[in-house]
Amino acid sequence: MADVDGKWNCTVDSPMGEQEFVLTVNSNGDSFSGSADGNIGSKDIPEGVVDGNDLAWTMQISKPMPLTLTCKATVSGDTLEGKVKAGIFGSFPIRGTRA
Repeated sequence: MADVDGKWNCTVDSPMGEQEFVLTVNSNGDSFSGSADGNIGSKDIPEGVVDGNDLAWTMQISKPMPLTLTCKATVSGDTLEGKVKAGIFGSFPIRGTRA
C-alpha cells in the first residue's frame, strides 16, 4: 500500500487553463477523507477510496458552473498522476507532488 496521506500540490489541465489546488488525504484502510482547497474554493472529500496506490474521489463544484468532478489518481512515491472527469466536458489530466 502506498503512503498516500498528507497534502498534495495538484494541477488540473482544464480548458480554462491550469487549475491548482491542495489535496489533503487522511486514509483509513481502504477509504480516505480530506479536502481540496484552491481557486475552486474549499471542498470536503468525505468518502474517498484507497485501492493500493490508487485514489478515487468525487467533488461538487459551483464555479464556473455546478458540476460533479470524478477524480482518479495513482500515487508513486512523492508524485500523483491521474484524470479528472468533468461530466459532459470530458477528462483532464491531474498531476501533483507531495507538499
